[in-house]
Amino acid sequence: MTDPNAIQPSALDQLPDRDPEETAEWQASLDAVAREAGPHRAAYLMRRTLERAEAGGIALPKLLETDYVNTIPTSAEPALPGDPELEARITAWNRWNAAAMVTRGSKHGVGGHIATFASAAWLYETGFNHFFKGKEGDGSGDQLYIQGHASPGIYARAFLDGRLTEQHLDNFRQEAGGNGLPSYPHPRRLPWMWEFPTVSMGLGPLSAIYQARFNRYLTNRGIKDVSASHVWAFLGDGEMDEPESTAALALASREQLDNLTFVINCNLQRLDGPVRANFKIVQELEAQFRGAGWNVIKTLWGTAWDELFALDTTGALVRRLREVPDAQVQTYQTRDAAYIREDFFGKDPALVEMAKLLSDDKILECFHLSRGGHEASKVYAAYKAAVEHKGAPTVILAQTVKGHTLGEGFASKNANHQMKKLTVDEFKAMRDRLDLPIKDSDFVDGVVPYGHPGADSPEVRYLQERRAALGGPAPARRTHALPALPAPAEKAFASFDKGSGSQNVATTMAFVRLIKDLVRDKETGKRWVPIVPDEARTFGMESLFPSLGIYSPKGQTYEPVDRDQLMYYKEAKNGQILNEGITEAGSMADFIAASTSYATHGEAMIPFYIFYSMFGWQRTADQMWQLGDQLGRGFLIGATAGRTTLTGEGLQHADGHSPVIAATNPAALTYDPAFAYEVAVIVREGLRRMYGEAKPGEDQNVFYYLTVYNEPLPQPAKPQGLGIDEGIVKGLYRFSTAESAGIAVAAGAPRIQLLGSGTAIHWALKAQRLLAEEWGVAADVWSATSWTELRRDALEADAALLRGEDRVPYVRQALQGAEGPVLAVSDYMRQVPDQIAQWVEQDWSSLGADGFGLSDTREAARRHFGVDAESIVVAALAQLARRGEVKATAVKEAREKYGL
Repeated sequence: MTDPNAIQPSALDQLPDRDPEETAEWQASLDAVAREAGPHRAAYLMRRTLERAEAGGIALPKLLETDYVNTIPTSAEPALPGDPELEARITAWNRWNAAAMVTRGSKHGVGGHIATFASAAWLYETGFNHFFKGKEGDGSGDQLYIQGHASPGIYARAFLDGRLTEQHLDNFRQEAGGNGLPSYPHPRRLPWMWEFPTVSMGLGPLSAIYQARFNRYLTNRGIKDVSASHVWAFLGDGEMDEPESTAALALASREQLDNLTFVINCNLQRLDGPVRANFKIVQELEAQFRGAGWNVIKTLWGTAWDELFALDTTGALVRRLREVPDAQVQTYQTRDAAYIREDFFGKDPALVEMAKLLSDDKILECFHLSRGGHEASKVYAAYKAAVEHKGAPTVILAQTVKGHTLGEGFASKNANHQMKKLTVDEFKAMRDRLDLPIKDSDFVDGVVPYGHPGADSPEVRYLQERRAALGGPAPARRTHALPALPAPAEKAFASFDKGSGSQNVATTMAFVRLIKDLVRDKETGKRWVPIVPDEARTFGMESLFPSLGIYSPKGQTYEPVDRDQLMYYKEAKNGQILNEGITEAGSMADFIAASTSYATHGEAMIPFYIFYSMFGWQRTADQMWQLGDQLGRGFLIGATAGRTTLTGEGLQHADGHSPVIAATNPAALTYDPAFAYEVAVIVREGLRRMYGEAKPGEDQNVFYYLTVYNEPLPQPAKPQGLGIDEGIVKGLYRFSTAESAGIAVAAGAPRIQLLGSGTAIHWALKAQRLLAEEWGVAADVWSATSWTELRRDALEADAALLRGEDRVPYVRQALQGAEGPVLAVSDYMRQVPDQIAQWVEQDWSSLGADGFGLSDTREAARRHFGVDAESIVVAALAQLARRGEVKATAVKEAREKYGL
């Protein structure tokens, strides 16, 4: 039988022991300490030895957890600069006004959150007074990712600063009438203040990492030196459960992003209760971040705890703090001193003796009030250590009490996230607690007043002086008066007008060819940011590797295996391509950072992110809403699009619905081009609209979504005639009639209008020929480049009619006078073309690839979904038969002829 106490083999056994006798002596020493002084002492010595080894640069596995104490002891804290008394007064006013704003708003039923900012007030105030750089100084300032639920406190500070009025505060969450404040950080709703939308939890931390990384990208590429900018992300401990919150931790440490600090407000509560009821979230997060290579600073206890730690000569207090679960810590917050003496101190004889030296008031001060995140000196020490740390990002784990200073009815209560107001009596008690000069008579008719010390008060002067010294107000978003980017040479776009002749070219490849020409442009080429999630070869982009280079902050430290090939894998410190590996979420975060650089850094960049269409809108649609909120600009390219184009990949990889999801986003201009010249026209228009001279009333803060296909087919020449480009941009134009296609049809033959988008237009063109040659039916074929833009135009026309304006939807204008019924087809579910059905005056019918995808050839898949040319013919004949324009028997004959 194996001795359970015997030392088991480990990886160390694979290493030769040069001195077994010395090794045995070290092991015997450890055994002796454990035997004589106890296992706790032995563990203590081992941890201190490992810490010393790490500090000395000795290569050992890192400790993933440290004791449940502050990383920076009180004795090592730097002196707190500024005027702590005034900062405390400012914080008190902010706490009051944040609570007042939400409480007053609750009378209108609009809700809000009070407890989060109450716990985090000092985390923000210390940063605003001493660290957060504004945009009026040199460079771009800092980037602040504010925790969404803390927004009332940020508004309260802006009110004190004079940037907001009482009217603004009273319109919190009431935006429809103007002068309103959005519930959370929404740049689209308050574009002069908010830079980054963060309340879709998990996306803030992910975006902050990629923003810090993009800052390095801009600097290393020589676009703009933003090395002085620091990214601060304020997060909740419950938020860290979102997978996106920790998805890119390794990227941040791998690329040594010491321009990034996470501040995690560890108030131990999520929305319904404790974050880790039976465990310790701080210890879990410490291990996770340390394991990922981050610098970790724990700011857990306030100065009141110094006396307790000084009495802890046996380590019993530290051991007890490690073992008490978070939910019990929360309970201590709400119980009296007798309970804490019995439950916390009573578990260990050494602690029983310690408790005898402590008054009830001291115990309550420590367990009810004194947390590291509530003391400016503790927070300042952590922030200073973070910005001075080099070689790795920093996370600060700051312990707080959710609902701090709001009163016993709020502090640490499980329900406090849902509690939206305080009573008048609770406000008066809070006033006394914060020592604010607000009189009972200020409460008129039971309405809590806002508080302000006066525009010329010491508090406001101090606040404004500190912000001026740090570079201006924060948070703040600046829309720079940037000159329009010059349009690329027309040659790049016109080269697609003549078609591809007999050469088969997929629209994915056509887009890549266009980009290759555009990145060579002397004026704007350097501003393109190609983003690929490890699929560049799939999309035919490997030729860009040697010419543009793949961005790597370390350059290329190895000899690539394909060094002898023309299209070798080239990484470079100034590389232009962001090849992110297999991470659609990370690539979208890249895109958001690049697409908003025009505001964040005053540098317009042109990102295009090309991805498997199935893994764009389906997988990361929430980030695309974040992109729209953040007013991003650029090109999203859903490649290998469609449900039947990507052969053999099967159910999950067959995209039949991305345009449906994209249609829900007001900032997304969704196009499904059929031909290479359409791609060129759309990209040219996108560059003009987003980066060039905008037309009157035109919103530049949009992004383009293009679906392109991997099916190589001959690309036709661009049709001649007026209005083709306009039709492509607006979403519909007639590509060919039976006559213009050279198909013989009898005079007076039945006629039908076939509308197709993307690759489906090729099936429609084949059906056009079959209908004429085999059934005597004339068909006109239309290219529907954007069902969504047609619908939006029609909706705007409907709204105009309600305003008394006479406006006809573009789709109705385009189809006016077109003979016969309309049959629409795409490689997506029928819901995509059906978006415009109600505005088409002709009889309407549609075909689409509804249902799950399947693995087979393109031809078999299209027959399965009933969207191939023969299926279009049968559907067209059925429409005409219902109208009495062809014999009813023709439908049955066609089904039998084509084997349907």
